[in-house]
Amino acid sequence: MNNILSKWKNGLARTSKATFGQLASLIGATEITDETWEQLEALLIHADIGVETTLNIMEKLEDRVDREGITKTCDLNLMLAEELRAHLDTPPPIQFSTKPTIILIVGVNGSGKTTTIAKLGNRFSSQSLQVIFGAADTFRAAGVDQLEVWAERLKVPIISGQLGGDAGAVAFDTVQAAMARKYDIALIDTAGRLHTRYNLMEELKKVYRVVGKALPGAPHAVWLVMDATTGQNALQQAQAFKEAVNISGVILAKLDTSARGGMALAIQKELGIPILFAGLGEQPEDLVPFDTDMFIRGIIQDVQN
Repeated sequence: MNNILSKWKNGLARTSKATFGQLASLIGATEITDETWEQLEALLIHADIGVETTLNIMEKLEDRVDREGITKTCDLNLMLAEELRAHLDTPPPIQFSTKPTIILIVGVNGSGKTTTIAKLGNRFSSQSLQVIFGAADTFRAAGVDQLEVWAERLKVPIISGQLGGDAGAVAFDTVQAAMARKYDIALIDTAGRLHTRYNLMEELKKVYRVVGKALPGAPHAVWLVMDATTGQNALQQAQAFKEAVNISGVILAKLDTSARGGMALAIQKELGIPILFAGLGEQPEDLVPFDTDMFIRGIIQDVQN
């Protein structure tokens, strides 16, 4: 338990110090004033929680303070933690009820998709599940090469295609191979794309349809890898992916290198999609299931200590 908490605290250290760490000076033994509310509101917005979510939290905090007769800023700490927690849903358990389970991994360029797939492969393999990779990022040579290196290191089979080849064909072949070899999970990489590039989004839709033709009901999950360092800027991109291929879960990558961890609350509010995993470091084991309680304890650690 302590190791897990330590991992979350270390992974969220930048967010805590850059934004929520300022709570230590704001929340003390002083009286709650109008300036207190203004500073707290600015702090939450700066944390990339999002304006609408921030205003909602502020409204509930002010209402509770009035109802409970609270006058000291030191009493705001626990209340803030509770309100932040209330804005994060507990993610559903990861279950693989279908064999093979086909998971499509999508995201923009540079979001950390390929590395995340490797970490997922490592995690599932360590759970005695048989995994196969599909390198359907035929748009970028380095993407295929990188996943092939990881596949060899993890001893995970991989289906690859030619540079510039048909991404849908690679995805189809991956599903067929997973079925023939009776694998548990197929993780299919896709080319990173900007939501504004119509032709690339249409290609992604094609890959989605092809997977369904290879195995009716597939893909069983579509996970969007989001770069935590981009903060609010990623939400518009994420909305486009959601509309195109029915995103079922989010993986928040690079959380350890970001001071914008508050975006997790914005994701929940704006997209209504559960955050399934968080990247808290560079090692394969640093991709961990998203834990709402650990997340809250991590971002406000300086105030709690």
